[in-house]
Amino acid sequence: MNVRRLLVILAAALVPVSTLAPGLSVAPAEAATAVSFTSVVPAPVTATPAAGVTYAITSSTAVHTDPGAEAIGERLAAQLRRSTGYPIPVAPAPGAGGVSLLLSGAPAGLGAEGYQLDVTAGGIVVRADRPAGLANGVQTLRQLLPVTADAPAVQPGPWPVPGGRIVDYPRFGYRGAMLDVARHFFPVAAVERYIDQLVLYKINYLHLHLSDDQGWRIAINSWPNLATHGGSTAVGGGPGGYYTQADYREIVSYAAARFVTVVPEIDMPGHTNAALSSYAALNCDGVAPPLYTGTEVGFSSLCTSKELTYTFIDQVMGELAALTPGPYLHIGGDEAASTAPADYTAFIDRAQRIVAAHGKAVIGWHDVAKATPLPSTVAQFWGTTTRDDTVKAAALNGTKLIMSPANRTYLDMKYNSRTPLGQNWAGYIDVKTAYGWDPGAYLSGVPSSAVAGVEAPLWTETLTTSADLDYMAFPRLPAIAELGWSPYSTHDWTAFKQRLGAQGPRWRVMGVGYYHSTQISWPGGS
Repeated sequence: MNVRRLLVILAAALVPVSTLAPGLSVAPAEAATAVSFTSVVPAPVTATPAAGVTYAITSSTAVHTDPGAEAIGERLAAQLRRSTGYPIPVAPAPGAGGVSLLLSGAPAGLGAEGYQLDVTAGGIVVRADRPAGLANGVQTLRQLLPVTADAPAVQPGPWPVPGGRIVDYPRFGYRGAMLDVARHFFPVAAVERYIDQLVLYKINYLHLHLSDDQGWRIAINSWPNLATHGGSTAVGGGPGGYYTQADYREIVSYAAARFVTVVPEIDMPGHTNAALSSYAALNCDGVAPPLYTGTEVGFSSLCTSKELTYTFIDQVMGELAALTPGPYLHIGGDEAASTAPADYTAFIDRAQRIVAAHGKAVIGWHDVAKATPLPSTVAQFWGTTTRDDTVKAAALNGTKLIMSPANRTYLDMKYNSRTPLGQNWAGYIDVKTAYGWDPGAYLSGVPSSAVAGVEAPLWTETLTTSADLDYMAFPRLPAIAELGWSPYSTHDWTAFKQRLGAQGPRWRVMGVGYYHSTQISWPGGS
């Protein structure tokens, strides 16, 4: 065991059992951990319990689906089969009892992602206008089931679901999580595992940071050295890695099936040493620098005066656009200290037009507001202050914002001075800090109408494994997810920390090795 992993275990007094091995049952006291309408994260718009009413999933339970909802029903049934051992067939709706997933009869105003969930003694019905809404309703249903329903092997049950009605829809349309695979590479399976964790909390965008000084992680056919040379290492000099285009398509497809949109990022004009090392011609002096495995920032820049640079961007973004069905390509734009200010603004203006020519909208870190954002460009705020006049001016001129203030949402920040992983340049972030702000009223002078949503970035200078991701993302990621989904009127720290604590036993069953924040009262089975 390496020293860092030992420190993680010792510092957190971490999960007594971080995974529930196949065939291992949860002890009765742990299996009995209560779930209710008041333990759902993110908080629903309305939740009305029905006292004394319960529906029990049994060996005769089936899932009934409307056309267009079959895949959602199959995933729910597969999960229930794994943990209950019941057959849980999937059949066309209508059906008597069981679980019905219906694309009809939903109340007005739910939008594309909202749902209504009804649990009666006779069955469970989820209604929505769109499949994404049904998928969100199913994620809520998961949290109403006993935690052992998320186990990887058959458990003894029983399988009660508390009765009542939930009507729910998101506050913001963009609810994201970013995973940095450039500083350390994470294989396809690790990314898909993270996607599965995201969807439980109704996160609908996965931002993949695919390039940086330390590594280039996506194969580009027109510039093959980017991956084979630029992707060959990582922070600390590890072996690196990259996604083939088939790998990337698999991630995109896996995410899309779970109603998550992938946003790929190629950072520019800075954070580009891996590219500059791969192709000497991208450097103004024609000399390729060595590969970089440190953690400093701001020292690299594409040569903004060379026409080849824009051919490079056009071809890279063209290939990414063809692989990415979602509406966005992220161009980074942050920490470009080695690019002269006038060159930076001219570069960003031209890069935006290149992306637009490929039919995509730009997302960039909020530094891009120093240029002239296109009407479709979205700026992602990562600052640590509540005032930024340049961002404010862009927002008042129509630029939409994604809120990712580093001192609130950066999941790689340490929880406290004893946290063995992560950094602290933006401060320490425990759960209360991550939860205690309003994305719609955070930046002075910026109206809520300018905010497209929120995103929780997870940078990986110090993170190398899925266990590291678990430890840094949980329990803070659900806090950011609630800020993105729930009406701000529902936000109450006292209530939230109780609901968040109720997730602990489920994470243990799922094998999520989370940080046991002392700000949360974790129940038995956590």
